[in-house]
Amino acid sequence: MKITDLKCAIIGNHPVIRILTDEGIEGWGQAESPKPYLKPFVMHFRDQLIGADPTLVEQTMLRIRQRGGFKPYGSAVSSIEMALWDIAGKASGLPVHKLLGGKVRDKITVYNGGVRFDIPEHTPEAYAENMKQMKAAPEGFKLIKQWVGFHGEYKYNVDGMFFGQPQEPLSHGIMSRGMMTERGFNQIVECIIAMKEVLGDEVALAIDCGPGWTVPDAIRLARAVEDLHIAWLEDLITGDYVPYVLADVYRDITMSTSTPIHTGEQIYLRQNFRELIETQAVNIVGPDPLDVGGLAELKWIAEYADLHGILMAPHGMVNGLLGLAALVQVSATLPMNYIAHEYPIGEYDWWYDIVDGLPDPIVVDGQIDVWDRPGLGVNMIAEEAKKYLRDEDKDFFEW
Repeated sequence: MKITDLKCAIIGNHPVIRILTDEGIEGWGQAESPKPYLKPFVMHFRDQLIGADPTLVEQTMLRIRQRGGFKPYGSAVSSIEMALWDIAGKASGLPVHKLLGGKVRDKITVYNGGVRFDIPEHTPEAYAENMKQMKAAPEGFKLIKQWVGFHGEYKYNVDGMFFGQPQEPLSHGIMSRGMMTERGFNQIVECIIAMKEVLGDEVALAIDCGPGWTVPDAIRLARAVEDLHIAWLEDLITGDYVPYVLADVYRDITMSTSTPIHTGEQIYLRQNFRELIETQAVNIVGPDPLDVGGLAELKWIAEYADLHGILMAPHGMVNGLLGLAALVQVSATLPMNYIAHEYPIGEYDWWYDIVDGLPDPIVVDGQIDVWDRPGLGVNMIAEEAKKYLRDEDKDFFEW
């Protein structure tokens, strides 16, 4: 089997990858919705892939992996790898999880990810109300993550949170950073306490924190919530669109508290996780399959983390429905250090009309049943999806 073409279309805001073969089998990949700019980066690899055997996933990836990096090129490489596994599974008549070693669990625990409710103001009372909504969501999540501090809109809506001013939000991933004021720090702790009081011990609470915290403030926060049994504090120092790791800095925080510390969603390749894992700089790693280099790369990191007593909670909030299928397939194969992965939803309601193969409902009691259809087990419905193609992508579904 040979690759005959690589195509990429922006559907909604997601770059969607389609790899064609000379045997009429196609493979699907998808990049995160905040990255519609990714299309030329994906197409940069087209000529290097033509003629490769897509069922030899690792051999084919050797053509392009070294050309990846922290976003955006790593995202392009990762999405292509996902499509290769889809083809390999379809060609063999096996689900991707069997090609990755086979599932060790029949149900995948997920946390809220894309299931969110508005927080009209960033006060403890508003966060408590938000957790009531989250707890009542039909998906029945047993773990919920919410952001405070430097993550999301919080930093723009709480005056005097830190010494300095937030960077103008010109694009996704703009980073603000600075030392917390006493009042700002105390309000964040109060918001966390308010959420935990609603969830009790029935639902775990994880906190997405940044990036942007100073080391002293990060240690203070971790220690301040030690008695709340928080699942983890995420991305205190680095995070989305930060092109470095700082394992030694994370280790200073992790060694100073019993609260679990988590990072990893922005990191590309196992080599950039090595120091985090080998020095036990964090308690939990959370690579994103659509940034880290793909499904096999994520599995390798999970296995290596497990050898060092480190837990695994993959990122994936904005990976879309094809990305969800990839997360389910790889998460089924991960060792027992697996906690849960972020649950991506359709960017728009019509996404559920153009992707075939997902269960309905998808999440029951906080879990997704692992399916055994060949490849990723999902496909694009061309006739429906054509309605949402941009003019420049009208030939996307042609052979």
